[in-house]
Amino acid sequence: MPVSILVNDLHSELNPSMVQQVLTVRSESDVQHAIGLAARTGQKVSICGGRHAMGGQQFGSDSILIDTTLLNQVIEFDSALGTITVGGGMQWPQLIDYLCERSSIWTIAQKQTGCDNLSIGGAISANVHGRGLKMKPFISDVESFRLVCASGEILTCSRTENQELFALAAGGYGLFGPIVSAKIKLAPKVALQRLVEIVDCTQLIEMFDERRRAGFLYGDFQFSIDEASDDFLRKGLLSAYVPVSADEHSPSNNVSLSTEQWKELLFLAHTNKRHAFDLYAKHYMATNGQVYWSDRFQLATYVDGYHKQLDPNLGQEHLGTEIITEIYVPRMKLADFLLAARDVFKSAHADLIYGTVRLIEKDDESFLAWAKEPFACIIFNLHTEHTDAGIERSSRAFRGLIDLATAFGGSYYLTYHKYASRKQLDKCYPQFAKFLAKKLEYDADEMFSSDWYRHYKRV
Repeated sequence: MPVSILVNDLHSELNPSMVQQVLTVRSESDVQHAIGLAARTGQKVSICGGRHAMGGQQFGSDSILIDTTLLNQVIEFDSALGTITVGGGMQWPQLIDYLCERSSIWTIAQKQTGCDNLSIGGAISANVHGRGLKMKPFISDVESFRLVCASGEILTCSRTENQELFALAAGGYGLFGPIVSAKIKLAPKVALQRLVEIVDCTQLIEMFDERRRAGFLYGDFQFSIDEASDDFLRKGLLSAYVPVSADEHSPSNNVSLSTEQWKELLFLAHTNKRHAFDLYAKHYMATNGQVYWSDRFQLATYVDGYHKQLDPNLGQEHLGTEIITEIYVPRMKLADFLLAARDVFKSAHADLIYGTVRLIEKDDESFLAWAKEPFACIIFNLHTEHTDAGIERSSRAFRGLIDLATAFGGSYYLTYHKYASRKQLDKCYPQFAKFLAKKLEYDADEMFSSDWYRHYKRV
């Protein structure tokens, strides 16, 4: 057995961790065995699935790393009730493919966007969200899950059984044990017609509200990233999706973004932002009126390790990748926030590669809730050189955006990075100290640990 193994996240590649060993599990008993081994040897346990999270929550230095990717079986599909129970390592494409083969009625309600190879257990642990116009975070789609606690016992957690642990582990970043299976509520599978418009951010919330009243189910706004333009963070593409008759509007022969086009846009986003947005807008406007199934349209093109292909063509002195942050503001404050955020980017000299706005409804179930009210969610994807100066540049921008959000009564998502200050953490998550205390109630020896957890304990 090697002394240590290097692991890292697949997007930012800024979370290198040396773990003692990686145990790939295929069953609940495998997970129990791994936890028993850690208990006997005095080691900690960390838990990973798709490895795309950027906050360090899936890795723990010197830990035993439980890899759940083969814990991906479909355990039960109830087509009458519209629920499916799957292993915690099941990834979204596997789940969607299974449902497409077995049902013409049911599919997923929402998933994270941007990347697909993410696990269901991870989605619960980060309490993710998609682009639903009237949806709460993912906890609302979860009927129950089975979790292996520090003693090795398997507990079923739901709104009626082990309720507190249900609220803690959903959005608990893996600190209460591996989620070995989950029962998910499905949504009716419908055909959706996409409506695309170029709008100003000052119109956005009113237009979102109009779409919601008209029965649109999904939507987002992708804004200009060209800092040299007056359109920066202001003009963008509003895409919204309304149910239509599948008999009259069969989803077929759609214009789609190829992998090569995706790579070209990504290159331009690093080198010619105005041209990148113009090309992206031209592509999206060409899709206006197209019809999609409500599951497949949620999948996206993503090339793992794309920066390794991109970097040689950028001609930059230092290699880099992107880091994401997600900011929340009250919806009526969105335009003011975006217009003010332009000054944050200018002062931080941050390199914005992609950005989007979505909506979220209030989460009144998870303990470490991030959706404290119906927020607008703003995602910023920053290019970051892998140097001290490059990382500081992005982290300074992130802290500036968080300060701006809190000034407008907003918050930020804990999932993507660890650059927020103690003051910002306390402001946005006043329940965090109680969350850490609850962690010790359920796991006194801190069996389940991660670099994310250790960082926030220090903070």
